[in-house]
Amino acid sequence: MQKYNAMRRSAAVALRFSACALLGALGACASDPQSGALSSSTPPAVAADSGPIMPLSSAADASASSGTLSLREDAPLRYVVKKGDTLWSIANYFLRDPWQWPQLWYTNGQVKNPHLIYPGDVLSLIMVDGHPRLAGPDVVEHLSPQVRNLSLDQALPAIPIEAIRNFLKGPRVLTEDEIKKAPYVVEYTGEHIDGSANNSVYVKKLPKDPATSWAIVQIGDEYKDPDTSERLGFEALPAGEGEIRTSGDPAEMLITKSNREVMIGDRLLPIETQRFDSNFYPHAPLKPVDGRIISVFDGVIEIPQYQIVALNRGSKAGLDPGTVLSIFQTGRVVPDPYGNKPVQLPEQYAGLLMVFKVTPKVSYALVMSATRPAHVYDKVHQPTPTHR
Repeated sequence: MQKYNAMRRSAAVALRFSACALLGALGACASDPQSGALSSSTPPAVAADSGPIMPLSSAADASASSGTLSLREDAPLRYVVKKGDTLWSIANYFLRDPWQWPQLWYTNGQVKNPHLIYPGDVLSLIMVDGHPRLAGPDVVEHLSPQVRNLSLDQALPAIPIEAIRNFLKGPRVLTEDEIKKAPYVVEYTGEHIDGSANNSVYVKKLPKDPATSWAIVQIGDEYKDPDTSERLGFEALPAGEGEIRTSGDPAEMLITKSNREVMIGDRLLPIETQRFDSNFYPHAPLKPVDGRIISVFDGVIEIPQYQIVALNRGSKAGLDPGTVLSIFQTGRVVPDPYGNKPVQLPEQYAGLLMVFKVTPKVSYALVMSATRPAHVYDKVHQPTPTHR
């Protein structure tokens, strides 16, 4: 067994692994522009396992030895990754708390980072040094070495991208100064008053050498920290996109795409060209978080699963894409039937959300699970393990 393990580790180092595992994408994977090879950023510190690998006869055996892990008793011993899976959905097959997966993933002693997983890969629940671990095919299946020619776009995303696709180019957070300096729609062309796609508008205040394409946004609510009253910025809601057709002040712009009717006074912003990176991984924050939901995309009153929310905490508070937080309903204040002072009821757990877009003071997150409706100004904290 010792000789086999040494050979296996040596082979693992020599090969470029074919995929970044779910419960193991311990860093953002990227493509080397020179070679096209996969590479990974430095992952969080996770102790590598080096002990003997043992098969499991049932998930109950693993659950009994899980320690602080909230392993599901009905977790499968073997799972074949399917098209349409996400890192979060696969984590739910094995864990009660999907954000705990870095503790579950088996890391080879000489391989610092697992790699992306793809449809068709096999994940197996095993025991290593008496602890349950999840391993990919390179550890358990003993397949002959193969090179996988698949792009990062074919790897599993962390969350369902369809739920946030229309959001990825906006809204964004703007300061009051940024809004004042932005070009704006001054009038419709001709006699029509329809601000939809394939119609034109006049715009003012373009820079000296303007870009051809622009995002058209409507200024929404001001973000304020409900605890400190600090002004965090304004919400810029995407209304559409346009292309400058004639120069001047005003210049003429054709509306090429519309999410909602373009209105006089709407502002123009440069189109965000950065590609959304879905290869982040679910993880708990590295330090305590005490924040609140300050806005809900599309303005719903009760926040269901897969709804997008804005938080009053961002990268300055240690949040980054993939950060998982628990949602707590703010406790109501009720009268005491036998006392003179009102009673503050405790917070109630309402679900989990995952951050996917971050600015210094504000971040956007997707509600991944909801046990009861959440609302604006409800609190978010670091998640705690489930005990059942």
